[in-house]
Amino acid sequence: MTKHRVAAALAAFSMLATVPTAAQAMTGAEKLRRLDIMLMVTGLRCRTGADNFQADYARFTGVHLPALNAASDSLKREMATRHGAAGAVRALDRLSVTMANAYGQGHPWLNCRELKMVARNLADVRGNEALESAADQLLAESGSAQMALLRR
Repeated sequence: MTKHRVAAALAAFSMLATVPTAAQAMTGAEKLRRLDIMLMVTGLRCRTGADNFQADYARFTGVHLPALNAASDSLKREMATRHGAAGAVRALDRLSVTMANAYGQGHPWLNCRELKMVARNLADVRGNEALESAADQLLAESGSAQMALLRR
């Protein structure tokens, strides 16, 4: 991804994330975990159509694996602090199941074609701040496909 495209993507992320969302109240670790689960579940849902983005999701996770693993470890520590060691496992399981169920019927405002573009573009984004900003927008109950259409 060229510097110009990265700058454009980050500018669009920051403009789109100006509206407060429930995602903005989450820790960065939770945002990244939820973003990953959303892309995984919607990717599975879209895998049988023309806009299958399994390869794009695999590239996203491959590129961001260190950040996703660090977020998962941080989230585990956060949950252990709040719920104790045994409670943390249950809390993380509940979070994962709740997210998977929320996106089992699809994303509330992005279709498979747009999600494919999002996954492809997010694989080119660098830095947790940019990923967290994207999560703020993508995890919102409503929004615009503008972010998904940043690059055609």
